[in-house]
Amino acid sequence: MLASLEPVAPVYCVHPERLASAADEFLTGFPGRVLYAVKANNDPTVLDALYAAGIRHYDCASLREIEAIATRYADAKCYFMSPVRFPGDAAAAFDSHGVRHFMADSEPAIADLLGEIDAARCVVFARMAVSHESAVEDLSSKYGAPPDEVPAILERIRESGAEPALAFNVGSGVRSPAAYAHAIDVASETLSQLPFKVRLIDIGGGFPRPYPGFEVPPLAEFFTSIREAMQALPLTTGGELLAEPGRSLCATGMSTVVRVLLRKHDRIYVNDGMYGGFWELRFDGHKQHPVTVYRNGKTLDGAVTPFVVFGPTCDSTDRLPERVSLPQDIAVGDHIAFDCTGAYSLSGRTDFNGFYSDAVVTVSR
Repeated sequence: MLASLEPVAPVYCVHPERLASAADEFLTGFPGRVLYAVKANNDPTVLDALYAAGIRHYDCASLREIEAIATRYADAKCYFMSPVRFPGDAAAAFDSHGVRHFMADSEPAIADLLGEIDAARCVVFARMAVSHESAVEDLSSKYGAPPDEVPAILERIRESGAEPALAFNVGSGVRSPAAYAHAIDVASETLSQLPFKVRLIDIGGGFPRPYPGFEVPPLAEFFTSIREAMQALPLTTGGELLAEPGRSLCATGMSTVVRVLLRKHDRIYVNDGMYGGFWELRFDGHKQHPVTVYRNGKTLDGAVTPFVVFGPTCDSTDRLPERVSLPQDIAVGDHIAFDCTGAYSLSGRTDFNGFYSDAVVTVSR
């Protein structure tokens, strides 16, 4: 890629084989239905690779995400899994794109939703608030009803004519399989208070991938914990779990290649940064990516030293959060490949200060 393009702007390299491997790991290991969380990476090249790997169900948070999937893949099934929507979006999803799965976490949210869909033809998930200390971010701080309020919400959904279902999300970047067992236990206790059983439970996302300095158990341990905990769930015959993996499907499938613009002692300035493909590093969680440095298209080895890495904008916060160990003689014109950047990179980059790259390429073996 470096030899053929000699890139000056950042290049986002999609690796289809890695995406296929990640999809296979989840599709064969998770005990239920797998919904790709489109927000994690919505680039068509990534979406196509995951589709080719067998992904057919999609967790969507907006009508635009639904439109992107439904118009690209005729046999895709989209799930509108946000309790808050723009007026008319649920109706458009239902009427134009065949969406039949929706979410609410309160009586007002249910009322808004029922005004736009044919409830008798839909599944409506009641989102429950549940969290765990092993999560990097508590996603229940925004959405989700307290567990003691969920039975009434499920009753209301049933009364509307829709099929009631339960959903929760234990957080982002979950570092312990115990988090899912805990949440499923809470769900089991909540569902036991109902005079009926539900068929579907969406356990959300948060499944992690390891990064330098951010070690997590393998996904197989999460799947084992979930499989054991789900045995106690009071589901109907044919009951099924759903999951919404984002990072765990796309993180390993992309690398970001940047060019060194300037070096000043132990500082280097590169052509992408915190307003671009590295925006996720502003948040809690991992702070590093694996790196490889190239000079004239060949790997640059040798003794390394920690460098401060700045992005190209005029903002002083455009700085990677931790020093990056790079070859001591790194120089202007060298390229750095940051690996495992597939999650929350392309979907959130901005054009702040006029810096923006649409160079997405496929790198296959």
